[in-house]
Amino acid sequence: MSTHRVTVEVNGETHTREVDARLLLSDFLRHQLGLRGTRVGCEHGVCGSCTVLLSGEPVRACLTLAVQTDGEIVDTVEGLADDSEHMHPLQESFSACHGLQCGFCTSGFLMSLKPLYDSGIEMNAAEIREAISGNICRCTGYQQIVEAVDRALHIRDSTDTDISESSDG
Repeated sequence: MSTHRVTVEVNGETHTREVDARLLLSDFLRHQLGLRGTRVGCEHGVCGSCTVLLSGEPVRACLTLAVQTDGEIVDTVEGLADDSEHMHPLQESFSACHGLQCGFCTSGFLMSLKPLYDSGIEMNAAEIREAISGNICRCTGYQQIVEAVDRALHIRDSTDTDISESSDG
């Protein structure tokens, strides 16, 4: 069995571990680092439940080897909120709009959407549906998820407006 030393920054914390060359990122996060928010649904990269950010880009952790993350930055749902007291607007909106039922898929949706949220782009309902098309939810029927994303974008945009208006005056 071939092992490799991997140093990876996960949610702002650097970790160095000896890992089997075949170890999946999802297993590394869940079993070696104890970060269980990354779910494993299909193990084929189809459902999107295992989505994390690798250097800012969404990837399927069930298709990514841990050794591929050496020297990289990985963000998981556990690192989404800025602190333990306040949820990220995406998380808060999923809760407020009932964008989750069983919650199994939620972390994948949140991590898939975070780069779009951070980019500042505006999206209508059809564009939101396209953005989440790589994630599967068996419970919600997606409408509440679309509403949650729309709400989060409105929160983001109203906060950006409030900040720019207060800095102008």
